[in-house]
Amino acid sequence: MVQPFSRRTVALPSPAATPGAPMTDLAPDLDQGAALGDELARLMRVMHALKAQATDGSGPDARERAAHVLLFPLTRLGPLRQGALAEVVHADPSTVSRHVTLLVDQGLVRRVADERDGRASRLIVTPAGEAALERLREERNTHLAQATSGWTPAELDSFTAALQRFVQDLTDHLPTLGAPAGSARDDSEKKKDR
Repeated sequence: MVQPFSRRTVALPSPAATPGAPMTDLAPDLDQGAALGDELARLMRVMHALKAQATDGSGPDARERAAHVLLFPLTRLGPLRQGALAEVVHADPSTVSRHVTLLVDQGLVRRVADERDGRASRLIVTPAGEAALERLREERNTHLAQATSGWTPAELDSFTAALQRFVQDLTDHLPTLGAPAGSARDDSEKKKDR
């Protein structure tokens, strides 16, 4: 039996690029970029297939699972306003609103008054929500453990470190609508995704 992964952080290797180096020195080979893009597209298709398999693709189960995914950022970042949650997950506010309503109705999230603005509310994960999130984590980790059961610990550590670096670099270059690069809004978006 394959055991689910435990949560751990792998130390990232130091970036090879020197801060302030010209972009021409850092530009990757276009063929490598195309290969990476192709593999990421394949990864997204596989992840979509896994999600569809877990929920039969549509209907109430799919909506419930999509809502439950919001428990990850709420747990990681702490209580958030609904609008801030929509920004963090890069989703339409009306979609997030429907998902939050479902989470509240299921007792997985509760609304509390925002101490800075009593007219607004923030979302807090309940103990039942934490239990649901743990089940999602275990399911995800079991899938990953099965998929990498033939990998050595060194291969898995190396891949995890490279993936962490890639996700961080991609996050750092995530375009923010309406905000020029380097603006305060751009910087706050980077911090949200960390």
